[in-house]
Amino acid sequence: MLPNQSFVNWFRDSSPYIHAHRNKTFVINFGGEALLDPDFDHLVHDFALLKSLGIRLVLVHGIRPQIDERLKRLDAPALFHNNLRITSDLALQCVKEAAGTARVEIEALLSLGLANTPMAGYGLRVASGNFVTAKPIGVIDGVDYGHTGEVRRIDGTAIAQQLDQDAIVLISPIGYSPSGEVFNLSAEQVATQVAIALKAEKLILLTEQSFCDPDSGKQIQQMTTLEACAFLQQHPGLPMIVSLPLKAAIHCSNAGVDRVHLIDRTTDGALLLELFTRNGVGTLISATPFEELRPATLNDIGGILELIKPLEQHGILAKRSREKIEMEIADYIIIERDGLIIGCTALHRDEQSQSGVIACLAVHTDYQGASRGNRLLEYAYGMAKRMGLKKIYALSTQTMHWFIERGFSQSDLPSLPDSLKSLYNPQRNSKILCKSID
Repeated sequence: MLPNQSFVNWFRDSSPYIHAHRNKTFVINFGGEALLDPDFDHLVHDFALLKSLGIRLVLVHGIRPQIDERLKRLDAPALFHNNLRITSDLALQCVKEAAGTARVEIEALLSLGLANTPMAGYGLRVASGNFVTAKPIGVIDGVDYGHTGEVRRIDGTAIAQQLDQDAIVLISPIGYSPSGEVFNLSAEQVATQVAIALKAEKLILLTEQSFCDPDSGKQIQQMTTLEACAFLQQHPGLPMIVSLPLKAAIHCSNAGVDRVHLIDRTTDGALLLELFTRNGVGTLISATPFEELRPATLNDIGGILELIKPLEQHGILAKRSREKIEMEIADYIIIERDGLIIGCTALHRDEQSQSGVIACLAVHTDYQGASRGNRLLEYAYGMAKRMGLKKIYALSTQTMHWFIERGFSQSDLPSLPDSLKSLYNPQRNSKILCKSID
């Protein structure tokens, strides 16, 4: 494939996500480690690109390493208990200094508009403020956490007003009490509570490593909140760098945020790859499955037609009109992945003969090889069994061996029930396969 064509294909594939994300609210959390990275400006440029595409953006940054560095200079220990910092008077001064410096550095990069940068000619407004009301954690298990606090309330209305005025909102992990006290907060907790208060479409947690299964070492691409909770129980020894973002994702998803993404920020362009490609590069946490097998509806007709069009052009599937699919939509089953239909089949049944025909079995070329065809066939077989059918047939020109490997045997046209013979096109000369239902 020519380089130009690769770009065209990528741009076309990304366009549905550009449309879907426009005017949506995303809350992005990144740790203080990101600010120390020499390539942090690349990440900031990606933030600016998201904003230019019409995304309402809230950034919540961390400052843990910056606080530790300041304490080290003062020859003061960094004290923690149960993964929470114990914030003394001296530590609180370091928190204030670190937060102020970090905010200024981020704002400076977001203001960059030189001709040789990705942000050339694009003026960004950045808004910060006292959006977070906090309260002290107090004394737990005999340990006084000092000025460490937790979120009490997020002023979502004030944040939304800034977003409405086309600003990026930048929030530090600091909260204020009505009495004027300052508290050191967890950046993950602040980001989570902001996303919930804004009813954001996405919370994005930029992590320091990929989220992998400790047993296999393979990256986990998607989990429901129930699966994530079970995962934490099965792996109680997970390092904090993994467990804290996962717990935040579970809490946020259970509170109504549709999608929470855990993305390894050390991969250049990971944010863009996750948001604008089909498979992404991170881990998605959601209350419902990211990929779902379900009965089709009228709203799915366009996606089904788009899926089967290449197969029809190559003669693998018989051509079907929109009107025909619309009339038979109750027979169709689909696999939907993040709004994209990647697989389908249909079960046309004849109650009089207690028979059915499996038709239009298709899986998107980018998602073949992962047993999705098996899932569709097994689902259709289960439907046929529940309907009380005794036999199911399949008509195939090029995939007959796939069906034979799954228990079908060759049959002939006379064996088809009369009501199903109308599905047979002699010009295609399809092979007829049959399987009895136990």
